[in-house]
Amino acid sequence: MSHILIGKGEKPVQLLARYGNRHGLIAGATGTGKTVSLMVLAEGFSRMGVPVFMADVKGDVSGLAMAGVPSEKLQQRAALTGIAGYTNEASPVMFWDVLGKAGHPVRTTISEIGPSLLGRVLEINDTQTGVLEIVFKLADDEGLLLLDLDDLRALLGLVLDHRKEISKQYGLVSPQSVAAIQRALLSLEREGGDGLFGEPALALEDLMRTDLGGRGIISILVADQIILKPRLYSTLLLWLLSELFENLPEVGDLEKPRMVFFFDEAHLLFDDAPPMLRRRVEQVVRIIRSKGVGVYFCSQFPDDVPNEILGQLGNRIQHALRAYTPRDQKSVKTAAETFVANPKLDVAQVISQLGVGEALVSTLQEKGVPMPVERALICPPRCRMGAIAPEERAAVRSRSPVGSKYDWPVNRESAYEILSRRTLEREADTPVFDQAQPEEPSAGGSLIGDLLWGTKRRQGMVEAMAKQAALERSVAKREISKSRGVTASEISRYRSK
Repeated sequence: MSHILIGKGEKPVQLLARYGNRHGLIAGATGTGKTVSLMVLAEGFSRMGVPVFMADVKGDVSGLAMAGVPSEKLQQRAALTGIAGYTNEASPVMFWDVLGKAGHPVRTTISEIGPSLLGRVLEINDTQTGVLEIVFKLADDEGLLLLDLDDLRALLGLVLDHRKEISKQYGLVSPQSVAAIQRALLSLEREGGDGLFGEPALALEDLMRTDLGGRGIISILVADQIILKPRLYSTLLLWLLSELFENLPEVGDLEKPRMVFFFDEAHLLFDDAPPMLRRRVEQVVRIIRSKGVGVYFCSQFPDDVPNEILGQLGNRIQHALRAYTPRDQKSVKTAAETFVANPKLDVAQVISQLGVGEALVSTLQEKGVPMPVERALICPPRCRMGAIAPEERAAVRSRSPVGSKYDWPVNRESAYEILSRRTLEREADTPVFDQAQPEEPSAGGSLIGDLLWGTKRRQGMVEAMAKQAALERSVAKREISKSRGVTASEISRYRSK
């Protein structure tokens, strides 16, 4: 299979497999058919053996897992769009869910997501994100694993208790910043976001599977709940995209993509995004093509995607836009200007006249040249158009090849357990003079080791306390001697004999 049939205008409109990694955009107002276009592309890539990852924001994408219901209307649409041998069938699907309820849990570790993206999830400011940087650096220096929120809390508690020493070595840490991070963690946990962090962490190879028949498995992220926390949703997808970017090898242009990634509600990625994050997304989109991954942004308006990224999107499907407001009128103009002109179409006028299931389409053709925009009737998907029942979802999940790997959490020893154990051991070693003194560390000693076990700093404190006790005993002896009328020198001479 060398192409995906998207629809038909004056001629069939196709997406060539070898240009599937040149990225794309699906845009249009609510209720104009974006989800159907997304399903058609996902089915097409799956049928050619390309794994797909997509988010299900409204619940209707789950219909890809079930065959559609035959109807005369679908048969007529298939005939109009030129589909040969149209039959209803399901696609191979795996469901994923951060909450672990409607799909396999999606987990990553605190260390893997990093301080910058974690700061975005927690919605904290730059100063507080800087404190996270210090915590991560401290954990790296001490070889402490940061896997889940308990580990992060344990490190934050240590930093707060010893902020003066840590500030001297790593940078200023204020109690207010640590408290703000702790409150953000509490809020994230209350909203169920703590399920994102832990083990077993998601392995990228499990998103790039094919079934026994050679069809690409469509991984669907259940996002109807996490979409209510937009930064968590967008950061999760950005992290997945970044992981693909950082771990996949360069492969150049292939006959078909290695994977296709659909980013629904794409505007959430760029709303309030700092310039550094925008540059990061632009870099990923620009270079990930050479790693065989195609990225398709889905949003209501084409100008939801910044111009520097919009210029990288070679395959475009534009559904209807209603020019009721100044913003809508601007979006219509933007959409019209981004297509290759077709002398037979007034794009700016046609966009507001498109019916449900129609779209303006332009894809890359031979030698990567974009075709003139075509008004096309979109093909019907072969799957069910609509959500599936909970029992159907459970049946699909029970057949998953990765259920035994992800459905039960693993809690191995990490920062929380190590620091808790050390604290208990230290408290058990009382009084302080009775505990065994550790060996003196090297010049590059461990800061956490110093704070918990005490080396030069703590030993110095012990020695000072011992000297103070000796001095107090000496003073007491002099007082006793005076009361008895005996001098200290006489006592010394007596002891020498």
